[in-house]
Amino acid sequence: MRRSGSGLAALVLVSVTARAAQAESLTVVEVNAPAVNCVFNPSCTVTVDDSTRALAMPFIATPGTAWLQSRTYAGVPGAPAAGKTAYVYRLSMTQAAGHGECVGGLVLNFGPVTRLPYAGGALADVFVVTTGGLGTVGIASAQKTGDVIEFTFKNGGLCLDGGPDIKNTTFFFGLAAATPPMATNAHLWALGSPPFYEVPARVPTH
Repeated sequence: MRRSGSGLAALVLVSVTARAAQAESLTVVEVNAPAVNCVFNPSCTVTVDDSTRALAMPFIATPGTAWLQSRTYAGVPGAPAAGKTAYVYRLSMTQAAGHGECVGGLVLNFGPVTRLPYAGGALADVFVVTTGGLGTVGIASAQKTGDVIEFTFKNGGLCLDGGPDIKNTTFFFGLAAATPPMATNAHLWALGSPPFYEVPARVPTH
């Protein structure tokens, strides 16, 4: 997946005001579960609220077999993330079959991000759960322009080339914010026609 495709999606989706703002590269760190939970709860356990929404893509043979998962959980008193909310995402195409363009990234109108010590005590913007959880595809970069964040997947993204594949899913990746969730539409970008797809998701209120 070439970077030029993600740039096109960002230009389409960002408002005039956001486009005028300077793009910022967010810090992305790889973490382990359940250790990352300790940032949100001293007990290192969290109570999650999950929702999944199916992707409507013409090259998927069976509708409803590819989806975006949105997960939220609260930071409790005594934790570094006290008073904040975690927003975690995973794109899954493990049950999908077909042949088509690779999905290279996710674009969210997210708003302000709270930096937290997800790994090694240093502050970071985005965490990716590469061990102790589901997934095989990581995050290559996260670029923020105004309120909009564009996540680019590693290794060319998620591709369909035949039948279902248990490896065809991203790792869980997340951020924190100071406000409660609201519903929105996320966008997934790919090379081909159409170049991007819309799917419901949850983000911080902003």
